[in-house]
Amino acid sequence: MRRLSVSLRWKIALTVTAVSCAVAAALGVLVHNAVARQTVGEVRKDAGKDLDTALVLFEYGTSREGINSVLDPPELPAELRKLVHSGKRGSMVGVYHGRSVMWVAAPAGSQIMAVWSPYGSTRRNLEEFDTAILGSAVLAATAVALAGLFVAHRISRRLASTAAVARRITAGDLDARVGGGAGRQPGRGPAGHDEVEAVAAALDSVAGSLQSRLQVEQRFTADVAHELRTPLTGILASAELLPEGRPKEMINDRLRALRRLTEDLLEISRLDSGAERPDLAGYELGPLVDRAVRTTGFDTEVRLTAGSDPDTVVETDRRRLDRIIANLVINAHRHGAPPVVVTVDAPRGGTVSVVVRDRGPGFSDALLEHGPQRFRTDAPGRGKGHGLGLTIAVGQAAVLGIDLRFDNAPDGGARATIQLPRYPETRH
Repeated sequence: MRRLSVSLRWKIALTVTAVSCAVAAALGVLVHNAVARQTVGEVRKDAGKDLDTALVLFEYGTSREGINSVLDPPELPAELRKLVHSGKRGSMVGVYHGRSVMWVAAPAGSQIMAVWSPYGSTRRNLEEFDTAILGSAVLAATAVALAGLFVAHRISRRLASTAAVARRITAGDLDARVGGGAGRQPGRGPAGHDEVEAVAAALDSVAGSLQSRLQVEQRFTADVAHELRTPLTGILASAELLPEGRPKEMINDRLRALRRLTEDLLEISRLDSGAERPDLAGYELGPLVDRAVRTTGFDTEVRLTAGSDPDTVVETDRRRLDRIIANLVINAHRHGAPPVVVTVDAPRGGTVSVVVRDRGPGFSDALLEHGPQRFRTDAPGRGKGHGLGLTIAVGQAAVLGIDLRFDNAPDGGARATIQLPRYPETRH
């Protein structure tokens, strides 16, 4: 059974309403009992005085005219009659000649002396008083509920704003801030402001600290790459002077790998800086994908799905899209298993996509959940995951503003899907 989801705003409002209703009900009962006890007590007291007078007059055989007294009245309640027969006196609300009265009775020899006092007006007054209490309780509960809803709305709105900023930070917008914290002193707790503001201040502090750390990391990566570039160029030139042979091949191979790593680090630092801007234009998708796949040097099949338009033109930056497709194909060959297939799906009027698929073990759960991680490859001794190739692909996709998704095919193998926008002149 699905549980009903209630927002914090309504939880607070309902709690305040329930508490105010409970307090109003308790106070209403207490006030009603106190007033009823006092009012009925006055009526009973007056009737008791009349009963004392009636008993004295009855004992001396004097007329009881002017006193509402009756000997052995048939309308006397049975419970009160039983009490008097036991030798006690008592009082009880009952009826006399169709009217609501207060009976007070006591033994009078072998008979019962009863005095009655009108009780109808007293009952009406108590009912009117109860109505006034109920109305006041409803008004008070409504006012408190509205006040609670207003306060809860403000708290909920501030928390929602804080949560929205947290989601923006999670999505990579490290400049996002909750704000409203001007004048706060670092390190101070919530003594000077409420708890919601304290949470907002803590989130802003975390975002600022995270942004500073990432900026330091980006600067370090860029500085290292720049510093390596110059001596690496000199070493490559010097290596060409070595005599031909296996040692020279090994040295050149490692140097070329180091140069690729340096270029990748420089590219990542540019992507991290947020200064990269795409140079968009219209390109035919088929030839563009063919060229990107051929540059990898791997044996890769390129397919066009049935019903696709071979002349589809997409709006993109050719250099950046080449980089994305090449990195995905190279990653599929290095970490997956053949055959590696690149499928172009460009239905007329539909979504244009390029899918890179292999038959290997598929992407790891960590990559599917958190995305590609830098400096993590499937090479022995380097742990599991993927390295700079996929990281660069994701960064270039972000610059182009296109969707790049990673998943595993139902029948096995890793799958990367790129969705591309059509060129404006070809949109329908």
